[in-house]
This record gives sequence, C-alpha cells and structure tokens, in this order.
Amino acid sequence: MQALQRSGVDIIELGMPYSDPLADGPVIQESSAQALANGMSITTLFHQLKNFRSQIHIPVVLMGYLNPLLQFGFENFCTQAAAIGVDGLIIPDIPAFEFEQQYAPGLKKHILDFIFMITPETSEGRIRQLYAAASGFLYAVSSSSVTGSNKSFGNISTYLQRLAAMSLNNPVLVGFGVRDKASFEAASAHTAGAIVGSAYINMLKQSQNIAADTEAFFKNIRPA
Repeated sequence: MQALQRSGVDIIELGMPYSDPLADGPVIQESSAQALANGMSITTLFHQLKNFRSQIHIPVVLMGYLNPLLQFGFENFCTQAAAIGVDGLIIPDIPAFEFEQQYAPGLKKHILDFIFMITPETSEGRIRQLYAAASGFLYAVSSSSVTGSNKSFGNISTYLQRLAAMSLNNPVLVGFGVRDKASFEAASAHTAGAIVGSAYINMLKQSQNIAADTEAFFKNIRPA
C-alpha cells in the first residue's frame, strides 16, 4: 500500500479473498485461493489494517462478496471497517433492491461509500438508478467478462462517451482488462480514470522489490 501511494495512485482497492469470486478472472482467483490457503480471513485483514491510516492518506476501498460479510456480520463488518479508516465497499453480488432495503442504512451510518458496477449492456435508466443509490465512484466494467480479460479496448469508446454524456456528478472509473499504457489511455479518455488489478498482481508474483517494481509498473502505465 505504501508503494502504491508513493507511485501516485489515487485510490487503493483491496480484495477480500473468497472461494467463489464470480467477477474475477484466473489471476485474482488464484491469488484468492492462495490467500485462503494461507489462512486469510476478514478478521486477519482488519488486524493487518489496524493502523494503516498512520501512513496511508489516499482513499481505500474493500472489494469482496456478500457471503463472507454475512458470516462475519454485516453491521460488525461496517463498524470495524469504518473504525480503521476504510472509505468504501465494492460488493458485486448485492442487488440494488436488497442494497437499498437492507444494507444502505448501515453503510450510511458508518459513512462508508458503496460502489456499484455497470457494463456496456446496462441501460441508462438502470445506470441512473444505481448512481442514485450509491456514492463514491461508479465502476464501469469494460465488457461483460471477468477481471483480467485481454479483450481489446478499441470498441468501448461509444460506451464511455455515453456515460460522459449523462453528466453524472460522481466520477466514473473503468476496470477489467486495463493492463498497459494503451488500455489505460483508452479507458481514461472519457472518464476520471482506470482501475488496474490483475496486471499488477501478475507483476507482484514476479517481483523481487515491491517498491521499485511498483513504481516502474505505474510509470509505464501512466507516465508523469
């Protein structure tokens, strides 16, 4: 997290490992399986993050799935996340209706943003509904696939221009398949920025110096 902050990233998304990560591709599935095999849990995560705000000043959001949060206790999870300084959540398998009826009050109580995902197939009406229900940024999935997809970004310009024309107040960030300078620039052309996940985890697997390699990785993607 310190290396990411020094490298100039604007937000850190921390994944919470889960055995059935439906929105994640092979790279993050593998990292989740390895983490779970090593004994990773939400309790361990909160312990690791206990004092992170003494050094990390940029926003941090947690991304995961509903089942582990329900087992942990959703209210308890929100309480602990807010207490250590987490800014928001990305939980792809919480439907909008259930979010508004069951989960939004707890998130608002603890001042935690909630980020919804949309795809190129999401209608304008649905986008506006999700936008109104949530806070933070809107996560625009580049295509109806999983994280780490190698699909070309050449065909998403119309989709992103459509989002830009909606004049949404909260920022739109693009994720899934952003892996290099070209895909980052394509994703950022009509939005506030892009989210890099699988490509960074792949780099970490080979890294001998996280600080130096992280800086080099993001310089290649987003030159100063």
